[in-house]
Amino acid sequence: MTPRGRQRDAAFSTFMEQAGPALLRTAWLLTGDHHRAQELTQAALVKTYVAWPRVREGEALAYARRVLANQRTDSWRSTRREVVTDAVPCGEPLPDAMATSDTRDLVVRLLRQLPEQQRKVVVLRYYTDLSEQTVAEVLGISVGAVKSAASRGLAALRAQVPEIDPSGQLAEATTSDPASEGSQR
Repeated sequence: MTPRGRQRDAAFSTFMEQAGPALLRTAWLLTGDHHRAQELTQAALVKTYVAWPRVREGEALAYARRVLANQRTDSWRSTRREVVTDAVPCGEPLPDAMATSDTRDLVVRLLRQLPEQQRKVVVLRYYTDLSEQTVAEVLGISVGAVKSAASRGLAALRAQVPEIDPSGQLAEATTSDPASEGSQR
């Protein structure tokens, strides 16, 4: 291997170590499944590595995110089915998710209910904290479409979020059961 090739591999290895966890978390939010998120992240990193000589310095993470979002769309199109389940994602949880696994599980379940475009926009805009312009560039859509999808996605999420008590814990859902009320009289 040439010295230039070694430098390229070293630069990509450094990038992969730094950006890998963030890409995996984003992929997990896009897919809602730990195993599919790992596969999606790996595929995005492979495509980024192939294009590494063309990736501009300082824009590698943005490039990898765009590849990740496009790869998610491509994999969705190839299967044309989404598996929605109430089961907790199997596999080992992400290391920083241990303390807030219930909340993270709720977020993933709520994100699964959003249409694909809204989910991508909400994750890229609010989870990865990208600007509307950057999200538009990553997804190849207009800024207006980003604003619209974000607004609709957040409204749908807000409508589904359970009450949270002042301590930050999820409150138990209280539903009245007419049958139980009648038996108490």
